[in-house]
Amino acid sequence: MHYHFRKAELSEIAPIWEILQQAIQRRKEDGSTQWQDGYPNPEVIQKDIEKGKGFVLADGETIIGYSAVLINDEPAYATIEGNWLTNDDFVVMHRVAISEKHLGKGLAKLMLKNIEDFALSNNIYSVKADTNFDNIAMMKIFENLGYTYCGEVYFRGSPRKAFEKVLHKQD
Repeated sequence: MHYHFRKAELSEIAPIWEILQQAIQRRKEDGSTQWQDGYPNPEVIQKDIEKGKGFVLADGETIIGYSAVLINDEPAYATIEGNWLTNDDFVVMHRVAISEKHLGKGLAKLMLKNIEDFALSNNIYSVKADTNFDNIAMMKIFENLGYTYCGEVYFRGSPRKAFEKVLHKQD
C-alpha cells in the first residue's frame, strides 16, 4: 500500500463528498447528532480546497480519506470551557473521514500522523481538534495518539470535546 497525504484538487470533490456522506450516514446509524444538520456539504469541501486547506489520503490514485487542515484558523477555539495546553500557533483538523471500504485499517490514525507531520513541517508544535461527545471512535484515536482532553468548545450552539497534542521537534 502506498498511501500519500496531499492537497485535494477541485476535480476531486465528488469522491471526497462520497466519503463524507458515508461518514455522515455512519454517525446517524450510531445515533449521533454530529453532522446531521446539513453540514458538512459539497460547498464546504469546495471552499476548503479553494483555500488550499482540503487534504486527501490516497492509495495510489484512489482517494480513501479526507480532512480539512487549517493553521490558526478556528475562532471557536478562542473560547474554551477549560484550558488549551498551549497558546502558540496550532494546526486544526476538521471533517476527518475515511472511506467505508477502508475502515478498520488504522487509516484515521495514519491521517492524523500526516497532519502532525504537516504541522512540524511548518514549525508548528500543537495540533488541536474537537469531536462530538458521542464520537467514541474518534476519542479513542485521540487517546491512542497522545492527545489531551482540554475542555469544551461550541460549534453552531453545540458543545464539542476539545483535544490538543503538543508535538516535539524532530531530532
